[in-house]
Amino acid sequence: MSALLDIAGLSVSYGHVSALQDLSLSVGEGEIVALLGANGAGKTSLLGAVAGVVRPRRGRVTFAGTDITAAPVPARLARGLVLVPEGRRILVSLTIEENLLVGAHLRRDPEGVRRDLSGIYERFPNLARRRHMAASCLSGGEQQMLAIGRAMVARPRLLMLDEPSLGLSPLFIGHLFELIRELNRDGLTILLVEQNTGQALAAAHRAAVLELGRIVMAGAPAAVASDPRLAEAYLGRAAEAAPLH
Repeated sequence: MSALLDIAGLSVSYGHVSALQDLSLSVGEGEIVALLGANGAGKTSLLGAVAGVVRPRRGRVTFAGTDITAAPVPARLARGLVLVPEGRRILVSLTIEENLLVGAHLRRDPEGVRRDLSGIYERFPNLARRRHMAASCLSGGEQQMLAIGRAMVARPRLLMLDEPSLGLSPLFIGHLFELIRELNRDGLTILLVEQNTGQALAAAHRAAVLELGRIVMAGAPAAVASDPRLAEAYLGRAAEAAPLH
């Protein structure tokens, strides 16, 4: 399987605080790769560096064979690198349709945009029924579907999802992961950051576990799930090793 995304030796710092340390990871065309780890492990920083909203201190990001390490965000979007951020960031004062059209701001094919909107409304009938209402009328789960729909209007080759199940009910989480699998079956490559390890490992083809800015293990989901280092990464071995005061 050819790598659609290749991250090599990536380091990210915020002032004197290191978020990622010499991290390397690849995502193959058509894969779902899950990134797991405790809060503060560096998962969101990694997605930000790939999306272009965080500037790495060193390392290289290659997408579809092109070095995009220094590319601006619009250029990455135009290539099909699309991020659904944590918290969804829906514009609640705009209508549902206006939110979807935000995803089309770089496109110059209005007829294609209309077709894509029709496809999204077919996939999400709840959005279709209220397309002219303010997005504030939506539940948290519906807002997440809107955020994913907005990303799909941008025609991603790689969809990055940052904690998509955060704050959702168990019922909506089930619907969300059904959608993730469906999008992947349609050919979309997905890089998934998710605290719900059970759902993430069940959906992924491969998984990587981050701890303190480094990948401490990676492999097939079943192997990662059964490895005690997964629990150790969430509990924080660094914290356990710290002296008590």
